[in-house]
Amino acid sequence: MRLPDGFTVRVRDDVRLVPTADGGLSLVGGSPLRSMRLASTVADRVAGRQVRVHDATSDVIARRLLDGNLADPADLTPADRAELTVVVPAHDRPELLDRCLAALSGPCVLRVIVVDDASRDPEAVAEVVRRHGATLLALTDNVGPAGARNAGLARVATTYVAFVDSDVAAAPEMLAQLAGHLADPRVALVGPLVRGHSDKARPAWFERHDMAASSLSLGTRACSVRPGAAVGWLPSACLVARTSTLREVDGFAGDLRVGEDVDLVWRLVEAGHVVRYAPDLEALHEVRGTIRGWLGRKLVYGTGGAELGRRHGSAVAPAVLSPAMAAAGAAILAGRWWSAPAALASLAWGGRVVSEALPDVPGRRGLAARLAVRGLGWSLRQESALLLRHWWPLTLVACLFSRTVRRMVLAALVVDTAVAFHETDVRPTTLIGRRLDDLAYGAGLWLGAARSRSAQCLTPRLVRRPSQRPSSRSQSSPRPANLDGVGTPMGT
Repeated sequence: MRLPDGFTVRVRDDVRLVPTADGGLSLVGGSPLRSMRLASTVADRVAGRQVRVHDATSDVIARRLLDGNLADPADLTPADRAELTVVVPAHDRPELLDRCLAALSGPCVLRVIVVDDASRDPEAVAEVVRRHGATLLALTDNVGPAGARNAGLARVATTYVAFVDSDVAAAPEMLAQLAGHLADPRVALVGPLVRGHSDKARPAWFERHDMAASSLSLGTRACSVRPGAAVGWLPSACLVARTSTLREVDGFAGDLRVGEDVDLVWRLVEAGHVVRYAPDLEALHEVRGTIRGWLGRKLVYGTGGAELGRRHGSAVAPAVLSPAMAAAGAAILAGRWWSAPAALASLAWGGRVVSEALPDVPGRRGLAARLAVRGLGWSLRQESALLLRHWWPLTLVACLFSRTVRRMVLAALVVDTAVAFHETDVRPTTLIGRRLDDLAYGAGLWLGAARSRSAQCLTPRLVRRPSQRPSSRSQSSPRPANLDGVGTPMGT
């Protein structure tokens, strides 16, 4: 399906544009890391780091840039609000529902369907719905959030549908802007940055942590969403979708009480649709008000990993690593006398592999070396997360018997603290919150694995060696290098 004429994409600032000797252009970046070669006959379509669609060739280039996370859509027009219906699944908590509907009741009126998922006090929910002029769909049996969203989806008569949880505040204008991404006919689903929020004047320390580092906040980097990319899933707290496409895939998996959002994204991608993350737009998610509720939810998130592994196989892997970078990262964390030469050897091998995957452009070896170092940084980050989060029960036992493992844990804590400094406003409560978050999620992951008798959700995936350099005759050849960071599900 062609992009509409006038649709514009802008090459991301972190993507390198390298002119080739024959007048072509190579682009290096994206997630997973890749190179894309444009022949001299089409290189001029990238003007001022932008591609504007006006014919079949510019359409192909724009789509490949988007799919490779080398470019983002630019200057999108918000969708007509008359073509958008909002579905809000609710189960009790009328005070949060009131806040949610108040945010949706701005000057831009949208049709809102509230699905009461068999609340214990249905009249309190009904009163809030009446006060805000929304439509109420009351279920007699509790079917869970996925089933409630599907019940609302069945009542939608507009081109687009938005799903907003009852503990989320989302502005109508923001939802219309999200729907603007669906101007690309291949896009089926899009989500904003979901930021933790509290109405309290003085939130508790764990609430402040969740506001600063919510597991639903997936970073500030826009991208196409799929397993193995920088963002591998979207939270169902706030989503906008093409109604017809969602019905084609039977909506959310009604038998899932957790992980239904990850499952939906992956099924859409497997069916050939595009899912996008748009962090320039925000929704506010009310944080849990008790430590028990906060950590309990993290544990529940973790238990969903096993079922996702059963349905989607290695897509649920907690880390995706190339063998060379995995060896280099492990050597550095071990901190032994042989660590430095082993890491350098692995880094040299990784640089060679990347160099062979890059097009033959000036400075290729230096670029490959820098990208290999970048890949090593991501491997360190992922392996640290494995030790501290996904594998912590096994790590704890190993620490009792191995000095090397104890050194690796200390090094992993240093790496994780550096990540926290880079991504959040670090305070002592932030570091404590990260450790408790890891313990709760990891416990849930192992609990789910034990129940299902499968270690799929605990098993990292090693990626193959990247493809060789594309031929100079190639007009547009994206080649993933598999050394970049990856997104993993359920806020991991």
